[in-house]
Order: sequence, then structure tokens, then C-alpha cells
Amino acid sequence: MTTETDFEIFLVAAPGLEPTLCAEARARGFKGARAAKGGVTFRGDWSAVWRANLEIRGAGRVIARIGGFRAMHLAQLDKRARKLAWSHVLRPDVPIRVEASCKSSRIYHSGAAAQRIERAIHEELGAPVSPEAEVCIRARIEDDFCNIGIDTSGELLHKRGHKEAVNKAPMRETMASLFLRQCGYDGAEPVLDPMCGSGTFVIEAAEIAARLKPGRSRRFAFEQLATFDEAAWHKLRDTENPAKPALRFYGSDRDAGAISISRANAQRAGVADITEFHQQQIIDLVAPGGPPGLVIVNPPYGDRLGDKKRLHALYRALGQTLATRFSGWRVGLITTDTALAAACGLPFAPPTAPVSHGGLRVMLFLTAPLP
Repeated sequence: MTTETDFEIFLVAAPGLEPTLCAEARARGFKGARAAKGGVTFRGDWSAVWRANLEIRGAGRVIARIGGFRAMHLAQLDKRARKLAWSHVLRPDVPIRVEASCKSSRIYHSGAAAQRIERAIHEELGAPVSPEAEVCIRARIEDDFCNIGIDTSGELLHKRGHKEAVNKAPMRETMASLFLRQCGYDGAEPVLDPMCGSGTFVIEAAEIAARLKPGRSRRFAFEQLATFDEAAWHKLRDTENPAKPALRFYGSDRDAGAISISRANAQRAGVADITEFHQQQIIDLVAPGGPPGLVIVNPPYGDRLGDKKRLHALYRALGQTLATRFSGWRVGLITTDTALAAACGLPFAPPTAPVSHGGLRVMLFLTAPLP
């Protein structure tokens, strides 16, 4: 079992966004962060785990990798799992559950592996086992080696605690924040989303500019662990350094329901005073007064919300509106299809690596400031 002061921490990322999440982790002061398959790793203590959950915008989960051992068969898995110092991390009064995965190993039945580890923890520590438990131990068995990690987040981290309503095909806040980072956004310029849906991009951009911590309004699974220090956590969580940006952040959508949802979500997030949402068609869009900034848009792709052939006209109208009315603004467009991006007629650089979003592979197309 790991020591209190130094173990591996793994931030889960959408495949394709690992380098961007790594850049965020380093910018947040997590030294030694490096991109790995499916996420980012660095070493730290439990306070680093708490801070990662509280402050990192792009991670889906934070996993504390607390131990590991070689296991060739289920009996050996059971025996070695019992030797881990579970009482250093888990509480005997808090229910747990185990999820296991097996790859290239002689132990190949993930369900049986999970049951053995659950039984070992229950019999050695006394913690009850429940399929609904908030505390989840993740066992990854690969090449006959079992890595034990604890999901310290609980609910996925895109659930900030502010969005009660969503529109069709929403983008998770975690992914939206990383796309904003890929666009070079750092909170120092206005952002406009002309197809804002439930307001995700606009609200994320406003929170970044206001220096609000993404996990400030929710609870986490680590609060149920034996390692949790409530006083230290409250001090960390409640130490705010918010800004009052002079900038504003804009969303529009042709759907009145989307605008109502966006306004309510912005209010719950505490950024209603620096965001504006308007019901508007693309052809009526004009650049707001003030300095230019970033237009970021996640239009329908056709795979799910409409026919691609009909969408070409929408993308064409979007591109023409931005080209004629948004001089000096950069444009970030997220879509599945290079042909749809090309229909905009905007001078996009080559797209980023594809990223999985709702079972689709999307890419970010970005321009320099428009002439």
C-alpha cells in the first residue's frame, strides 16, 4: 500500500485530449505531470488528490493508485489483496464496490476478480459491499499484474453541480474546457457561442475568466475515505481568489428553450452577471462591442441531429456571417466531418486529433484572427 506522501495520481481524459489535459495539470502546478494513454499521471499526496478534483477542469476522474501486486490466478489475487493495508485508506463503516478489468492476463474473468477483492476487503476491514457504493476501487489486471486504484471523484467531474438542464447532444464541461484551451483561451478575451445549447462553452469560459474553481459546488468520493481531513479540505476549497472580469461572454441559439436553460445554468454557476444569452438566428448574428475574442461553436454534425446534406447550408451561412462581421475574432469549430468544416469557407488550420464525443469522433478546426 502506498505511503501518505507519495503515490501515483491518474487524471482520466477523453482519448485524444491527453496532451491538453497534461498542459492544464502543469499550469495548475502539478509538477512532473505527463501524458499517458487515457489520461495524465503525476505523483503526489492526498492533498494533491483533493486539489486535482477541485481545480482541474479537463479531467473526467481522479484515480489514486494506492498499490499493486502480481497475481496469476484468483486464489493468489485473493491472498495478496488481503495483505494491502486497506485500513490506511478505507473506512470500515463506509460501503465499497470494486470494478475490475483484465487484459493479457491469466486472470480473465473481471467479475470474479472484482468479487475476490470485494470479499478480501470486507473480511479484512469489515467495510460493507454495495453495488451503489460511492467509493469505488478500480482493479486493473494487465500482463498478470494487478494495479489497485481508488476513484476519488465519485460522480464524473463534468458534473460541476450547476447544470440542472441540458439541451440536445450536450458536450461535457470537461471536454469543453479542453477545447477552449486548445483554442488558446486563457480567460483574457470575450467568448461567443452562436449555437450555445445549454450554455456549456459560455459558462466554462466565464468561470475561467472569473477564476472560479470547477469543483467548488459539489462533493467527492474522497470525503468518505480514512485519509480525509475535513478541516484541511475546507481550507483548500474555501480559499478563493476570484476575479471580476470586465469582459462579457455571449451565447445565442435559435431555440428559446436553450436560451432559458443557459440563463438558468449561468445563474447557478454564479456567472449570470458576465454572460448574455439571446435567441437569434445565425444570419442575424453580429459581433458584440469591445475587443475581439474567440467564437467557439459545436454545430450539429448530421450523424445524430440532422442530415449532413442539409447541414452544408447551415455551415455555409455560419462561415459567411463570421467572415463578414467578425474581423479580428478567432473561430473554433468542432465537427466530425472535414467537408462540413470546409463548407464554412473559413481559413481553418489542419484539425486537431480526433476525440471521442458521444460515440462520434470530433475534431477542432481553428482559425487565426479573421481579416
